[in-house]
Amino acid sequence: MKSISYRRDKVLKKLWWKEEVVYQIYPKSFYDSNKDGIGDIQGIIEKLDYLKKLGVTSLWICPIFKSPMIDNGYDISDYIDVQDEFGTMKDLDTLIEKCKSLEIKIILDLVVNHTSHEHHWFKEALKNPEGPCGDFYIFKNGKNGKVPNNWRSIFGGSVWEPVPNRENLYYFHTFHKGQPDLNWENPNLRREIYKMINWWLEKGIGGFRIDSITFVKKDQDYLDSEIDGKDGLSSVKHKGRNRPGIEKFLYELNRETFEKYRCVTVGEAPGVPYEQYNQYIGKNGYFNMIFDFKYADIDVENGSEWFRRTNWTTKELKEKIFKSQEVFQKIGWGANFLENHDQPRSLTKYIRDKKYRNHIGAKALGCLFFFLRGTPFIYQGQELGMENFTRENINEFDDVSSIDNYNRSILEGYSEKEALNFVNLRSRDNGRTPMQWDNSSFSGFTKGDKVWLGLTNSLNINVVNQIEDINSVFTFYKKMIELRQNSNYSEDLIYGDFEQIHSDGDLIAYKRGENIVCLVNLGDSTQNIKLKVGEILLNNYKTLKIKENNIILEPYQGILITKGE
Repeated sequence: MKSISYRRDKVLKKLWWKEEVVYQIYPKSFYDSNKDGIGDIQGIIEKLDYLKKLGVTSLWICPIFKSPMIDNGYDISDYIDVQDEFGTMKDLDTLIEKCKSLEIKIILDLVVNHTSHEHHWFKEALKNPEGPCGDFYIFKNGKNGKVPNNWRSIFGGSVWEPVPNRENLYYFHTFHKGQPDLNWENPNLRREIYKMINWWLEKGIGGFRIDSITFVKKDQDYLDSEIDGKDGLSSVKHKGRNRPGIEKFLYELNRETFEKYRCVTVGEAPGVPYEQYNQYIGKNGYFNMIFDFKYADIDVENGSEWFRRTNWTTKELKEKIFKSQEVFQKIGWGANFLENHDQPRSLTKYIRDKKYRNHIGAKALGCLFFFLRGTPFIYQGQELGMENFTRENINEFDDVSSIDNYNRSILEGYSEKEALNFVNLRSRDNGRTPMQWDNSSFSGFTKGDKVWLGLTNSLNINVVNQIEDINSVFTFYKKMIELRQNSNYSEDLIYGDFEQIHSDGDLIAYKRGENIVCLVNLGDSTQNIKLKVGEILLNNYKTLKIKENNIILEPYQGILITKGE
């Protein structure tokens, strides 16, 4: 057996956040407690026993702050108040206290690249440009009767929006026009942000997932860049993401807030090359860990342009996962994930053969990702094997990015049918459909007569059907968590070195610690590997075929074993 080992030169420091299993909640879609068709904080409270039974130890809760909800809460109008449809600050305090009693930590989303256009800072900046908030955002004069430059926003169209009642003046938005970017060049603005962050940390939360943080630094020349689409624009990523000088902001952010507390920080840091990971998660890095999107976006050439699809192979996926693990192990710590609120469901994305888009495929993917070195993140419904939906009309989508990608696809020359297919495959709404709790109306998400977003196609996939079923995806996830957190193998599965094991075809194989091996066949034909088996710790099939020390894995079979002597 040939293996490649990625070991660190020094003893690995044990820290609490390395030993967590994080469950991500999209509050609007988790559970509706008051029959209005929208999930809420009381809904999370009501389901804490379920989360405790699953075994997770931390909850990452997507934004619950005051917001006009143009981008479902990622457009914040008040950082220290709760959005009415989610509840009140008292509800949030109750959630924090109840989680504390259950030894579950709370991680909140930190959105500080931009605010809502309804934030009082932005309103003050428009009303009084010379006042203290006048330079909290980015304003530029147009050129020759046009916008200041040709940069395209992440959600399509120009990054520039005309300032109302101000001739030839524009404000900057990396994302939606209702999300004006904050001007991080202003030290007074940064101090206000740090004060807000420390307020939350003093309140007792466990830490933050930091949203879109690589966009806070823009090239200050604000010059045009090379056109890269038929809309005549150039992606803001070229001159507005992870730009030189960002290190000043992020070191300061860490120094003035995070490092003063025993908190965890998880950076959403797209656009960071591996050569710069040391700055982000090294010994003196900005954050404790970051998400690596290089394998999560394997199905598209560009994470924000879904019509540029790829014909990826398992070999390519394996190489990307192993490269990611290599870098994380050499430099710091990673946040491993299959799904989140910005990604489609993994079962639909990664399982090519539709026959295995079921409990078998869901367990295989779970086994593959969960035992990688790093902190595992589980997105709501992933532990049930929830799937993508299929919608028949663009008007059925809520997500602003989905609508933009539909329009961009048509602009790039695709038909409406092709454009709709791209969106169905990749829409962020795939992961945002309501959680499926039981067999009742709206799958038990609400006892009301409506839901804010239509559910998926497979309503039989729900908690009630799985929670007591020993062969369910839920039970499999529960076993994985128990193995990592509370077994004789926990030390190896949390802190053990990661080693790539050479394997052919669609087989992905790796070792953790001294003795544990994970094997996952991501193909529709059997795969063989010569290896002695000790104990079978986990298996998504009822049996395992072994012939003369050859392990024969069935299509989409995933196992965790100890090596035999």
